[in-house]
Amino acid sequence: LGAVYFFSLVSLHTLIKSTTGQIMADEHKSYEQDGPEAKEIAKYLPYYPFKGIPRFYDIGGFLAAPHVFQQIVDIFASRYAAIGIDSIAGLDARGFVLGPPIALALKKPFIMMRKEGKMPNTLKSQDYNTEYGQRSGLTVQRGRIKEGDRVLIIDDLVATGGTLSSAINLVRACGGHVVECACVVELKMFIDPPSESGLPSRTKLFKDLEIADVPVWGLVSENVLCNEANLPHDYVDDGEEH
Repeated sequence: LGAVYFFSLVSLHTLIKSTTGQIMADEHKSYEQDGPEAKEIAKYLPYYPFKGIPRFYDIGGFLAAPHVFQQIVDIFASRYAAIGIDSIAGLDARGFVLGPPIALALKKPFIMMRKEGKMPNTLKSQDYNTEYGQRSGLTVQRGRIKEGDRVLIIDDLVATGGTLSSAINLVRACGGHVVECACVVELKMFIDPPSESGLPSRTKLFKDLEIADVPVWGLVSENVLCNEANLPHDYVDDGEEH
């Protein structure tokens, strides 16, 4: 009986060690933009016509699929557990959906960056431009970001980078350091388009604002976003004007 008990303990120890090793390997797995996981996630990111934009990507697709939403959270948590951060700042409003579960997974504070007039005792960044036009600066509550804090900025999508630039400047105004800007979708067509295209350049914007040193990472790009939404016959484009 003693020999059997000893064997069982050894077997259990081996199983735990093997399982723990696999979990740690998964935690430190490197995920690439448009890699195998991203291609599967892209199936849950349909695009719609929306206020003159032929391809408006809707995160509601993966929010309706809990296993996909969980996979996205796991991927981001894995990436930033390895990089190391002090807090996560989510941008109004979709960053409020994505940021909290990632912050919980990493056991880090979540900070809201909201539109002006939505929170008390705030600091405000300068107004900024997006692909939709000019926007008022973002705000953050005083004291949420401390001197030297390593901050991850989260949003659903990056195009021209206008909103991210506002958030970066706000973190810096508080004395923090932006480790990276992370988005589920990155539209690479705006990174450095040819001048004749007429498209705004994120590279030029970041350089002009002296924030070109801040990295931007997106899990999925338009290269694999090919899922056109199957619109019902009574589809109504009833979103607010940009």
